[in-house]
Amino acid sequence: MDFFDTLETRSMDERSAALAEALPAQIARAQAVPGASEALRAVEAASVQTAGDLAALPVLRKSDLVAAQSANPPFGGLISGPVHHIFQSPGPIYEPGQTSTDWWRVGRFLHAVGVGPSDVVQNCFAYHFTPAGMIFESGAAAVGATVIPAGTGQTDLQVRAAADCGTTAYAGTPDYLKVILERADEQGVALAITKAAVGGGPLFPQLRQYYADRGI
Repeated sequence: MDFFDTLETRSMDERSAALAEALPAQIARAQAVPGASEALRAVEAASVQTAGDLAALPVLRKSDLVAAQSANPPFGGLISGPVHHIFQSPGPIYEPGQTSTDWWRVGRFLHAVGVGPSDVVQNCFAYHFTPAGMIFESGAAAVGATVIPAGTGQTDLQVRAAADCGTTAYAGTPDYLKVILERADEQGVALAITKAAVGGGPLFPQLRQYYADRGI
């Protein structure tokens, strides 16, 4: 079996030991930022060592995050150190981004999808304001795939690019791939897409079956 890295072959004891070491350090870092909540500061970082301990931590609600960022823009005092990108998601919520290797940790996901060095990924997630485009861009780089930074819309150009560049994998919302495929059918253009990594919307059973019937 082909694994993304050696983390996937660890024993349960090794996983538990790594978690017990990483969690207290991460909690301590979160407690040290200026915008940390009083509830989080009250947690004993050294006591958080398992997934169960993590699940018991106080939850930061989206509404609280929006309020914190409005009072102290852009990150609400929850980020320390420099960032490479500032994204804006609905809310609005501002999110940091880095360009270090697979910072978003999507490489493992794309590897599980079957995307690798032989693939050309048509990345139809948005690159403007929201982070999805860059998230999948970094993941594709981590698995050695070639990326077409297609973004959203301009379906005729999407079809042309997919045909000319030999797109084999799609990344984007579940429904937009169907739009591209149907436009290609209308134009009599054969596409080579056999893999898809989708998000940002529901993948209904009927739509999943439509893709499966086309070998995707």
